[in-house]
Amino acid sequence: MLTWLQSRRVRYLAGVCFMFWLLMATLRVTFLLGFSEVGDTVQASIADLAKVLYIGFKFDLRLALILTLPLILLAYLPWVNLARLSLVRKLAFGYLLLAVSGLVVFYVFDFGHYAYLGVRINSTALRFLEDFAISRDMVWESYPVVWITVAVLATIAAFMYGYSRLVHSTLLQDPPSIRIPARIGGGVVIFFAVLLGLLGRWPGNIENPVPLRWSDAFFSGSTPISSLGLNPVLYFFVSSEYSESPYELEEVKRYYPAISQYLGVEQPDSERLNYVRQFPASEHSVSDKGRKPNVVLIMLESLGASRLGVYNNPLTPSPNLDHIARNGWFMPNFYVPVSGTARTVFASLTGLPDVTRVNTASRNTLITEQLMIINEFKDYQKHYLIGGSLGWANMSAVINHNIPDIHISEEGSFSSPNVDVWGISDLDLFKESDKVFRQLPDEQPFLAIIQTAGNHRPFTIPDNNDDFVVDNSHSDEALSKAGFRSAAQYNAVRLLDYNIGRFMEMAKESGYFDNTIFVFYGDHNNRITETPHMKPFYEALDLDGLHVPHMIYAPKLLQPRVIEGAVSLVDVFPTLAGLVGIPYRNTTLGRDINRPAPEGERVVYTQTSHKTTPVIGAITKDYMLRIDYNNDVIKLHDLNSDTPAEDVSGQHPEKAEKLTQLAKGFYETTRYLLHHNNERSLAQ
Repeated sequence: MLTWLQSRRVRYLAGVCFMFWLLMATLRVTFLLGFSEVGDTVQASIADLAKVLYIGFKFDLRLALILTLPLILLAYLPWVNLARLSLVRKLAFGYLLLAVSGLVVFYVFDFGHYAYLGVRINSTALRFLEDFAISRDMVWESYPVVWITVAVLATIAAFMYGYSRLVHSTLLQDPPSIRIPARIGGGVVIFFAVLLGLLGRWPGNIENPVPLRWSDAFFSGSTPISSLGLNPVLYFFVSSEYSESPYELEEVKRYYPAISQYLGVEQPDSERLNYVRQFPASEHSVSDKGRKPNVVLIMLESLGASRLGVYNNPLTPSPNLDHIARNGWFMPNFYVPVSGTARTVFASLTGLPDVTRVNTASRNTLITEQLMIINEFKDYQKHYLIGGSLGWANMSAVINHNIPDIHISEEGSFSSPNVDVWGISDLDLFKESDKVFRQLPDEQPFLAIIQTAGNHRPFTIPDNNDDFVVDNSHSDEALSKAGFRSAAQYNAVRLLDYNIGRFMEMAKESGYFDNTIFVFYGDHNNRITETPHMKPFYEALDLDGLHVPHMIYAPKLLQPRVIEGAVSLVDVFPTLAGLVGIPYRNTTLGRDINRPAPEGERVVYTQTSHKTTPVIGAITKDYMLRIDYNNDVIKLHDLNSDTPAEDVSGQHPEKAEKLTQLAKGFYETTRYLLHHNNERSLAQ
């Protein structure tokens, strides 16, 4: 059955793929030895170096396979193919010459780009073409262009010579005799081998196979180490999705006075655009017998405010979360800036709303590096726990690269089985989390983020749910009037709430409940039908996707409290830093809710569209201003009105102007900070 390995075309194609891979692997080693800071000014452990090179070699294999795909087509065309006609072989030779020439030249530009700027080549390099004459002269005067050209030509010549030898030893030989069953078996093996090579890793969850992504190279927290794992060609094309102008500097400066005042910047500078604030340990900090409290943040997947009984949902599907809201700090006017799970995770960690118009910020290779308040929790052991893969939405790059001391628990590291496309069940995730927390030393506090996923299609109700009982007693009409599109959606909310209650029980049994601050927040809402139990603005102003529950719960440390002012997702980490009593540096847009708001009534940013036509807004407890940004159509809405869609800006011109300045300022400042919220920018 293995006689298919003697096939001329199989050996030819395998040889071409190997040659491409060997060329890129050699160039990768050249980059390491000649251009990378690793081993020189940056030290890497043997394990990190081996891991990043292994990732890089897999990227090289992916590109080698992609470059070989046209030859697969030429090899297996009926009658007119590489094995039969010299004309087709000449066509293949021409393709290979162009491909290898382009590849080698691209690597040369990548090496030069890294030597010049310290980053692998990406789509922003195209800006050098705008001043081509200057760029050309700079290259000629800075680099040994003649010797580089000789090296490029020699490399291309060596590759094409090797290719000619390969053709002679494979395609030009007599065809072997291979039976049809062996051919079919070989074809199946080759198909899956190529698929696995393109995927870049063994699919742990066959329902949701996560391919190798550029974010996998960013595991170390070091940009030079991460650069060793990137393939410059693949990386360039990924970054080209984000080639639009990232921000308008004049607009950023225009709104700087309003935003710097909003943030309380002590030393405003409209030229250097200083947004940095240093805060001492807060007087509002809490502790249990002098010990720093633990912090556990729980992201409630697809849970909007309208789902909870505390917001008057008539089916009361959330008794545990309702109890937490009534006995903790409850923020009834809490909003995520932009709807979407990836956007919520990014904003919660960075303090920057994800206002990107293409994909999500976590997928943008150009803004991976971000400063985060979570790193100010220096004495805390940090954990991130997710039932599926952290490679989702390239989130692993954002987290691993920017929080180098974090412990990741994800799909493949748990003893619990996967139940659907999202990995293990939420209940098992809480059990796995509890197992981790109770083994941690008492003398060191921990900070953990638990990302749930069960309240999401396909709304799986796993077989093993302790004593949870599915409720199918409500009619479709009753479900619809409570905002639910199906009984499955309703029971998914009930199950999430049940799991929260079980986790609280686990925390008490394991002994860390009393000294832990539990933080709950939704990431967005899933689809609703109607919500008569909510105020009319909820649906009229498209806020059903942004208005989510948020509670801070620590009954031994915090007294119950209702905070009526508008609160944003980006405020979560500054508030927690204040509660645990650590000094911290804040470089982005979040604020501690326990500190006075300079604008008076608290204002937070919202964006109800994140595509090419964003509808940006500024919202308070009682009013919302919305701007169709492309058309500059501005409307002010009264959230307590029975007709909230009406524009009341004429009745409140001063409020409309103030909120306009803040809404536009938030948007423009965020676009700027996405590219400047890093240590390099601060140093400049």
